[in-house]
Amino acid sequence: MAHATIYVGFTVPRLLRSASRTFPTHSASVVLRHSAFCYCTVNGTIKSKRKMDHLERTANNFRHEVISQAKVCGITNESETVKRLRLAVANRGFTFKAGQWVDFFIPGVSVVGGFSVCSSPGLLKREGELELAVKHTDHPPAHWIHTKCTLDSEVALRVGGDFFFDPQPGDSPVNLVLIAGGVGINPLFSILLHIADLHGYQEGKGNEYKMGTVKLYYSAKNTSELLFKKNILGLMNAFPGKITCRFHVTRQSSQICKELQPHVTEGRISQKDLEKHASKDTLWYICGPPPMIESISKLLSNIGAPRNCVFFEKWW
Repeated sequence: MAHATIYVGFTVPRLLRSASRTFPTHSASVVLRHSAFCYCTVNGTIKSKRKMDHLERTANNFRHEVISQAKVCGITNESETVKRLRLAVANRGFTFKAGQWVDFFIPGVSVVGGFSVCSSPGLLKREGELELAVKHTDHPPAHWIHTKCTLDSEVALRVGGDFFFDPQPGDSPVNLVLIAGGVGINPLFSILLHIADLHGYQEGKGNEYKMGTVKLYYSAKNTSELLFKKNILGLMNAFPGKITCRFHVTRQSSQICKELQPHVTEGRISQKDLEKHASKDTLWYICGPPPMIESISKLLSNIGAPRNCVFFEKWW
């Protein structure tokens, strides 16, 4: 496994490597449960640590050896505080699995960013592009994206992470429950899009892997902070009964639009919501702020979800 190295004052060409390394083969049933974002004691309690930068937090995570140049080819405002970037990746050998993140190297910025990919591996395969959705903060990479990044800006990317869904032909079908808080939706949206690709491929060409159902629970303060909501509604319409979603809002002050109303619950995700999905064939993927992950983990323990079926990643 590659270990993180902190680059200070680099230029993009200096970062590029010609070496390559293939991903280890993991089916959905053997994905590593604890990422470097998660600090757990033996009994599963999440412990607080001092705030570390991305490279420190993920030093023990899997990393691809390839670092590829990429060019910004699209910028949109996903919300008032989140920008969505589309990046054209130069290296055709660059790949990732749904749920993984990238190290984000910016010329002239000494701090390396870490952002979960929010697009599907299929988009990269079809068009040579991937997407990131980044919330505005004072963290130098995020600040650069919101204040200095423009079309044709050049950066460099390296894939990493042990949190992903990558079923293989011959794997037994599973049902997924994806639980997201805030911008923790990013890796789960990538997984959701990948599942849609699998369903589409299955229907069109006879994919050997048979997908089960997918339920997304997505919590935010209000509907304006629900990222990708139109895309998610589109997926539900495209795959009725196979992909479903429940949005949860905790501080909604304005009226909810008619399109969203049937799919929105005011209040937090509850044990009652989750227990209806309890099954030996269910895998649970959680991403959000640490307090939310700890709360959801306790709920899953209460309903008897096996630990080896629960996967989570924290963001800050």
